[in-house]
Amino acid sequence: MISNKDLILILDFGSQYTQLIARRVRENKVFSQIIPFNTKAVEIAKLSPKSLILSGGPASVYEEHSPLPDKNIFKLGIPILGICYGMQIIAEMLGGKVKHTKTREYGKAELFIDNHKDLFNSLPSNLTCWMSHGDELKKLPPGFSIIAHTLNTPIAAIANSKRKIFGVQFHPEVLHTQRGNQILSNFLFKISGSLPRWTMDSFINESVKKIKEAVGKKKVVCGLSGGIDSSATSLIVNKAIGKQLRCIFIDNGLLRKNEAQTVAKTFKGNFHLNLVCVDASKRFLNRLVGVVDPEEKRKIIGDEFIKVFEEGAKKFKAVEFLAQGTLYPDVIESVSPVGGPSAKIKTHHNVGGLPKDLKLKLIEPLRDLFKDEVRLIAKYLGLPEQIIHRQPFPGPGLAVRIIGEVTPERLECLREADERVLEEIKKSGLYQEIWQSFAVLLPIKTVGVMGDKRSYENVVALRCVSSSDGMTADWVRLPYDLMERISHRIINEVKGVNRVVYDISSKPPATIEWE
Repeated sequence: MISNKDLILILDFGSQYTQLIARRVRENKVFSQIIPFNTKAVEIAKLSPKSLILSGGPASVYEEHSPLPDKNIFKLGIPILGICYGMQIIAEMLGGKVKHTKTREYGKAELFIDNHKDLFNSLPSNLTCWMSHGDELKKLPPGFSIIAHTLNTPIAAIANSKRKIFGVQFHPEVLHTQRGNQILSNFLFKISGSLPRWTMDSFINESVKKIKEAVGKKKVVCGLSGGIDSSATSLIVNKAIGKQLRCIFIDNGLLRKNEAQTVAKTFKGNFHLNLVCVDASKRFLNRLVGVVDPEEKRKIIGDEFIKVFEEGAKKFKAVEFLAQGTLYPDVIESVSPVGGPSAKIKTHHNVGGLPKDLKLKLIEPLRDLFKDEVRLIAKYLGLPEQIIHRQPFPGPGLAVRIIGEVTPERLECLREADERVLEEIKKSGLYQEIWQSFAVLLPIKTVGVMGDKRSYENVVALRCVSSSDGMTADWVRLPYDLMERISHRIINEVKGVNRVVYDISSKPPATIEWE
């Protein structure tokens, strides 16, 4: 965990908005960290946080086995803010009463503020808030007062100003709540006494210092893909230890057009990284001969990546550390939100799932950052715009965008089609607004007429989706003239294609990638 004098800890009770709370706090330039709800108060005290925020959650506090925090957190003497389920926890554990309500509130509601001190300082008397609850507070705990209400919820916010403990039934962290950020900033600055000193330059300086102390004179290896996470990681580590770092870029033969050359030119030429480029395309393609099952493709590519990376790392003698571009959502997802600190959901390895017997210590300078923060870091480090705002690209590359067997001929066809898609999307000015835009080569051929002759050629599907995190996605309503230009260019300029179709499936039920 990053050392910070203004640390805000968020106890996670399983809310879909928990990460959003952390992001909102950081947008106020105060560092926040999400921890399991059942973290002991003594462990929290060791971290010396400025205050605690209790997240929302799907449970009911009066049910058996509902997630509850260590009761001693209320004896730490630091400010506490409970949001939705978090407010109900405060009430129930401090002597109030929560019950199920027949008049549930979901969505927007008008909030009437009864007390403009502290939490609601400088706010209007009424504003729109976002509710999502089926329980409500029926009895106040001793020492608390009502500071806001709605027409359906008489107790929509509570306060014990003397103990600096506050609760809101609504969600100030979502954009649907008017002035929600001011409510949070009032808690951070007026109530908790935090200072806005969480900045990207301070993060980089501290990361560089820590890496220098950890590594000393030893050597570090890093898998560089050309994406923003591994790129920012490489530059931070390089800033700390220079030539003690060796980056390995693996060309698996499944990359986009000219991608390998672009990565080499960018990082060797502009940033002078100690970069080794390994052309392993033949190895990957040989192993994919005859393979059509998408899961088998992924396993083969992941397995081969590990082998190639290990071979490259062993050539760099006396390596003791592995640098990875692990992000904070990866860390959060590795711990169950309501199952305790040791309940693993999945383990993330950004370089393809390296085996334990590699015996390298991990350096993960980005493990406390969200993706938007990594983009700020990348900009500060001088990475080019095409990397900072690059759309997500799957680890198995074009192999999962070729339905059926992967062959050199089919790869070449897809690369050319994909190039036309990206060029036209960028020309339209929509590239940064779209989560992903790409071409898919289908395993069928259709009849067409080209040059007054019958053709029987490949079909390419165009896939463009909007999303905030990739968990859900909707298809983009591209302008017809843009779709026409893309189709025209692919059919006229890419040999072997005579038809283009557009995928209008959302996720769920479909996935973003076809395989």
